[in-house]
Amino acid sequence: MNTTSALKSYANVHYHGQVAGADPHRLIRMLYEGALERIAQAKGAMQQKNYELKAKKISDAINIVLALRENLNHEQGGDVAYNLDSLYDYMARVLWQAHSRNSEAQLDEVANLMTEVYSAWKQIG
Repeated sequence: MNTTSALKSYANVHYHGQVAGADPHRLIRMLYEGALERIAQAKGAMQQKNYELKAKKISDAINIVLALRENLNHEQGGDVAYNLDSLYDYMARVLWQAHSRNSEAQLDEVANLMTEVYSAWKQIG
């Protein structure tokens, strides 16, 4: 087993351990953290002209945003859930545009929006 493979295995076990022991609030925090990490990685890949990695990281970020959207509770969340639904839809579309246009500015826009929502989420818990 080479070093890279060992590190990936460790990260996978560490991640699954965190998920298994997390409450629902913590799981949402982990999704926000994961999205922000993927956006940062996509931006780095874009700067290095590694378009394959950029595409993967943006796709991962979009999937996380869609997971956040799917987990909204519209019955209990009311207007907040409706507004978040619209925001997540917007974020996913801007991420797609960032990919197709190689736009770091659009990645930054989504990261800034995600950071604001994440900050509010952390204060709730």
